[in-house]
Amino acid sequence: MNIPRKLIVPKNVTDALRSIIYPGGKEDIVSLDMVQEIRITGQEVSFSLVFQRSDDPNIETIKKLCVKAIEEQLGEEVKIRGNIAVKFIHNMERPILPEVKNIIAVASGKGGVGKSTIAVNLAVALAQTGVKVGLIDADIFGPSVPKMFGAENMRPSGAMVGNREMLVPVEKYGVKFLSIGFFVNPDDALIWRGPMASNALKQLIGDALWGELDYLLIDLPPGTSDIHLTLVQTVPVTAALIVSTPQDVALADVVKGVSMFQSKSIDVPVLGLIENMSWFTPAELPDNKYYIFGKDGGKKLADKMGLKLLGQIPLVQSIREGGDEGTPEAVKKDSPSSEAFKELAKEVTEQLKIRNIEYAPTKKVKITRK
Repeated sequence: MNIPRKLIVPKNVTDALRSIIYPGGKEDIVSLDMVQEIRITGQEVSFSLVFQRSDDPNIETIKKLCVKAIEEQLGEEVKIRGNIAVKFIHNMERPILPEVKNIIAVASGKGGVGKSTIAVNLAVALAQTGVKVGLIDADIFGPSVPKMFGAENMRPSGAMVGNREMLVPVEKYGVKFLSIGFFVNPDDALIWRGPMASNALKQLIGDALWGELDYLLIDLPPGTSDIHLTLVQTVPVTAALIVSTPQDVALADVVKGVSMFQSKSIDVPVLGLIENMSWFTPAELPDNKYYIFGKDGGKKLADKMGLKLLGQIPLVQSIREGGDEGTPEAVKKDSPSSEAFKELAKEVTEQLKIRNIEYAPTKKVKITRK
């Protein structure tokens, strides 16, 4: 009787190698981005180990530890010996957000579809499951997260880490969050060139004490812009969520957003589509559904593009009121729309687990100059 061999996926390899701490340091070789170019063919595994210097005295030691870790975790039948290449780079960067497990971009093809409302309520719904959640309001030109959290009068504090002054994110409803809205007058129009907006995003990501997080959501501006490129060049984005309404005008722009993330140069998995304002339900008629923007447009497009429809969020007055008053709908109990956000959080969590098993960790987009 032939016992089928266990299917090996890239995550099995990275999980095994996380046990190897770089000598003299505190971080493992996966977090240090030393493990690259993983290739798997049946039981044969190969990858590259990237070192900062060609005279690094730890090269052979780490190679042997890698072989041992792979064979112990994946079984002695795995073919790894002689399949580890060694490469060298100069000035190897330490990873940004090393304690963040999943970085999730929340995007939309056009404005006005409720992307920030989805981002805030999804973050709160995730936090209510007991996981650690952060949210960055990267919608630089229209920051709305502080208002939706009822935190317009709050300000991040500062803390010295070594010689650097770091931002301490504001925390509410179990979610750590930062927004450019904390640092500008809400009545002033933000007239920034691309580099200024990009630098602001980099500071919110790299100059803040996010600590250990299971999920960090990034609420992006609508469309495609410098901000999107800055994000994927600054951190390895685990996956993207696309928000739309069911109407054709919004769905037409979804294709562009999906294409950007799935393009060869960016290569960020799209976890699925979230259909917002799927139907209108008046408070006095909770069982009625009125399809103001069309019915199942997001579902049909998701099927056509081979994407997962992660959830359908109704258009109800309480969601709008919660956003205006600073009490996200997801914190409410015994509310149908609150349950919709909880179901969305559950679906996102499940799809992320599948993504992390089936695909290798995303890499930062490299900046190339001719």
